Amino acid sequence: MGINDMQSTIKKPEYIKKSKRVGCGQGSGHGKTSCKGHKGQKARSGAHFKPGFEGGQMPLQRRIPKRGFNNTKFKEEVQVVNINDITKLSVKEITPEVLYKEGLIKSQFLPVKLLAVGDINDAIAVVVDAISTTAKDKIIKAGGSVTLRA
Repeated sequence: MGINDMQSTIKKPEYIKKSKRVGCGQGSGHGKTSCKGHKGQKARSGAHFKPGFEGGQMPLQRRIPKRGFNNTKFKEEVQVVNINDITKLSVKEITPEVLYKEGLIKSQFLPVKLLAVGDINDAIAVVVDAISTTAKDKIIKAGGSVTLRA
C-alpha cells in the first residue's frame, strides 16, 4: 500500500464543513440571491438585529408577565457542610479555617452551616455559624461539642 493509496482512504471529520461561499454566481450552488431569499430587511446589506428582535412585534421577553421577588441585594450566602464530610477529616476540632484548608468551603469568612447528612462516631468539637438540630443531636450523642461562632 503506497502513500497515494493511504491518502485516498483518509476522510475529513464530519464536523469540519466547507464554508458557504455566497455571491460567487450560479455555479456555486448559492447563486442569484446568495441564500438570502427575495427582498425584505434580511436580504439587504448591513442587516443586523438585536437578540430578541421580532420585526416590530412586541418581543417575547416583554410579552410574558414578570412575577416574583428577587432578593439578590440582601441575600445571605451560607456555605453548607454535612456530617459525613467532617467524619472524613482526621481532626478533633472543626473550624471554618480547617474546612477552608481542606477545600470543603470556598471562604472562611462567609457563614457555615452544618447539616445532619451522615453518621458520626468520634467525639469532635465543632465551631460553625449555624447548625441543624439533628446534626447538633448527633454530635452531642457521639460525645462532641458544638459552639456557634459570633
